[in-house]
Amino acid sequence: MAAEKLRDLSQPIDVALLDATVNAFYGTGSKEERAAADHILRDLQNNPDMWLQVVRILSSTQNLNTKFFALQVLEGVIKYKWNALPTEERDGMKNYISDLIVKLSSDEATLRRERLYINKLNIILVQILKHEWPARWKNFIPDLVAAARTSETICENCMAILKVAALSFGDFYNVQYVKMYTIFMAQLQNILPPNTNIPEAYAHGNNDEQAFIQNLALFFTSFFKSHIRVLETSQETVNALLMGLEYLINVSYVDDTEVFKVCLDYWNSLVLELYEAHHNADNPAMAASMMGLQVPMLPGMVNGLAAQVMQRRQLFAGPMSKLRLLMICRMAKPEEVLIVEDENGNIVRETMKDNDVLVQYKIMRETLIYLSHLDHEDTEKQMLKKLSKQLDGEDWSWNNLNTLCWAIGSISGSMVEEQENRFLVMVIRDLLNLCEITKGKDNKAVIASNIMYVVGQYPRFLRAHWKFLKTVVNKLFEFMHETHPGVQDMACDTFLKIVQKCKRKFVTVQLGENEPFVSELLTGLPTTIVDLEPHQIHSFYESVGHMIQAESDTQKRDEYLQRLMELPNQKWAEIIGQARQSVDFLKDQDVIRAVLNILQTNTSAASSLGTFFLPQITLIFLDMLNVYRMYSELISVSIAQGGPFASRTSVVKLLRSVKRETLKLIDTFLDKAEGQPHIGKQFVPPMMDPVLGDYARNVPDARESEVLSLFATIINKYKGAMLEDVPRIFEAVFQCTLEMITKNFEDYPEHRLKFFSLLRAIATHCFPALIRLSTEQVKLVMDSIIWAFRHTERNIAETGLLLLLEMLKNFQASEFCNQFYRTYFLTIEQEIFAVLTDTFHKPGFKLHVLVLQHLFCLVESGSLTEPLWDATVPYAYPNNAMFVREYTIKLLSSSFPNMTASEVTQFVSGLFESTNDPSVFKNHIRDFLAQSKEFSAQDNKDLYAEEAAAQRERERQRMLSIPGLIAPNEIQDEMVDS
Repeated sequence: MAAEKLRDLSQPIDVALLDATVNAFYGTGSKEERAAADHILRDLQNNPDMWLQVVRILSSTQNLNTKFFALQVLEGVIKYKWNALPTEERDGMKNYISDLIVKLSSDEATLRRERLYINKLNIILVQILKHEWPARWKNFIPDLVAAARTSETICENCMAILKVAALSFGDFYNVQYVKMYTIFMAQLQNILPPNTNIPEAYAHGNNDEQAFIQNLALFFTSFFKSHIRVLETSQETVNALLMGLEYLINVSYVDDTEVFKVCLDYWNSLVLELYEAHHNADNPAMAASMMGLQVPMLPGMVNGLAAQVMQRRQLFAGPMSKLRLLMICRMAKPEEVLIVEDENGNIVRETMKDNDVLVQYKIMRETLIYLSHLDHEDTEKQMLKKLSKQLDGEDWSWNNLNTLCWAIGSISGSMVEEQENRFLVMVIRDLLNLCEITKGKDNKAVIASNIMYVVGQYPRFLRAHWKFLKTVVNKLFEFMHETHPGVQDMACDTFLKIVQKCKRKFVTVQLGENEPFVSELLTGLPTTIVDLEPHQIHSFYESVGHMIQAESDTQKRDEYLQRLMELPNQKWAEIIGQARQSVDFLKDQDVIRAVLNILQTNTSAASSLGTFFLPQITLIFLDMLNVYRMYSELISVSIAQGGPFASRTSVVKLLRSVKRETLKLIDTFLDKAEGQPHIGKQFVPPMMDPVLGDYARNVPDARESEVLSLFATIINKYKGAMLEDVPRIFEAVFQCTLEMITKNFEDYPEHRLKFFSLLRAIATHCFPALIRLSTEQVKLVMDSIIWAFRHTERNIAETGLLLLLEMLKNFQASEFCNQFYRTYFLTIEQEIFAVLTDTFHKPGFKLHVLVLQHLFCLVESGSLTEPLWDATVPYAYPNNAMFVREYTIKLLSSSFPNMTASEVTQFVSGLFESTNDPSVFKNHIRDFLAQSKEFSAQDNKDLYAEEAAAQRERERQRMLSIPGLIAPNEIQDEMVDS
């Protein structure tokens, strides 16, 4: 056999012959040839001189199996004989492998194509490294870093080498890390003594000095993230660790946003790790995982593990206490705080939200919550100590008070109720005292802002302490007269927040009181709101509406409502009285503004009172519709005379605002009114002509989109009871709105979404009315639905798809099932596949899948008893399922010409096989899209929106399990405040 020549290694090896032998071994030859090849390859592997041929083989062969054989030979030599080889041979092989790796990983295409080969070479290099580093290859790390800088792909492979090395070296690396860290800390103390005021040094330092501090933050955070545990093993390393943490805390005080972000990110991860180990101390397996221990839990280990958790907590107790102070001193501004210090040192109202600050607040708040759970007493002690320094003036400044109060507010819900009560009594008392003793308008505005923020975060405390609650609310009423920018807005916002969580307290006669607080409030209402702007008054009315809604006695409730609405009703009666004498009175712009303001006040009260607003809306309803009709006529005349430009004049805009607010008021009331089916019949008939008729008669530019949303609300609310009214609604809005919105994808954006929401309400609750439409009208509906889900505006497309699903389900259950699907099945399938495979429509993926699944289930189930194909075609299909399968294959083959017929057929078969398993069906489609040319190069996160939503819900449940992590005000519960 020719391969026998390979045994003679006195000559350079015949690489082509070796390739043939390797190929024979891997199955291209007969059984005897494979056995012979195996025998020769084994002999070569055992030959001590074979490794000298490795470079020649790797340089000459293109056969991957031959390369792996050569590397196997080399691996044996490195493992067992490396240190016995002459230095020049070791260096030669080391340099050859290094150069080969650099060459192969220097460009993207080669790196991807030769990935398996390069991975094996990386392993060989690390095996050499085990013998050579650090003694004989001191420059390995610098060499690697230098190579990594030359190209992105080389850098990527250098990371892969380091990963293999980290797995291979284990404890040896850990020792090196400890050694490196210890040397580093000794050097650092010489350069930057531990008692250095780092924030001050940074503020006055030059660029190089500031860069040093920035790099220091990066070093400590990166090192601790990966190697902190190796520093916890002996007292000597623990001391070095604690000193490093002390440095990092000092660096965290540096006034530089980017430096602080780096530090904060690490503190958040460390505190979370400590909290989870502490929180799961009674769950040994979980605690072990949190502490990085990958070991099975034996019965005797449980107590030892709990002791380890406690020991680690004690180790970090000192740094964590200093970290609490850092978080308190540097707490970012929460969203609710509207009063800020500008760059000139003035206290002003915030004009724009800073998203970076809000993100920072969220992380800091979360960090401080974990810190609070690790030691509630220390958290409380530090906050109260800081507050006492504000009172005695030792530490007084706007910034110090702000950050302290933001921190106090941020830990709401993290303490047990008894501790929270004790803590808050002291905090609120001290803040109120501070407000009394401090002089100066700006100072008082800052203190007011902080009082309002803190009390707004602790509804549980206020519910349990009536005197504090009353004092706080009266303080808010004081602040409503304070014209300093932002104070009144914040007072109204805080009042609403508190009332929503404590409303029953205000309608109950409290101990030591003669009447419920709401009655006292209503008596003084004109004085309380005298200095407020209209939008603040609306918020105030909404708040008082929540109070009145909590009163269970109908007579008292109606009396309170009548007293609340006394001022707007008085003004309304004056306006209507004047209008009856001369209708021109209503055309005055000041009068129009007054009408708008009255309607907005009513809407605010209706939003919180719901059903109980009935007596008030009944009082003004018919007059309100008359004003609506009159203003609508004025608008039409203006537009008819002045053309499209007239719709943009200030008077027409004002008139339209009144119309919109009228519709909003009715919509709000009907939407909120629960358990009162007769209300619909009472309010809808009088609206038919003034509202619906007016919409139909008006020119497009004068039609209010709120008409569509109002009738969608009415149908969603009163469902089948509205069946008889649907033809009239349809006649008034369908054709004329469709003409407005189908000319293009841009005009009348508000009408678009509201129109399809109305159609969906009709399809869901009054489907029989759609069946009664003519064939032409049903076609118009279906065309408009297809037009909707083709839309690139996400909300419109989604509403169109939801409407389509309602139509498909309802028609399937109707007597017109065959007729409908025979007309529209193929069109719908074709259009859905068109948007499904269009990358602009990725957000609709979930609903596209549901529609397709419905269609395929329908034909598989045999519910359709008539053929979907053209009956005149001579070839008859055995059933609809076979026809749809063939139709879908043809459809997709033409849409994806780059896919083979077998790939498309396999995909369609998979769809039919998984129709009854929604998850498999969805994944099958997603895999198909991801493989397609259009989707493969894109970010396809929208295709995973459902999974992302499920992950967000799991995260929310985790946060809910940790007291305080979701603020009490963000938990939408009906808090018991009786």
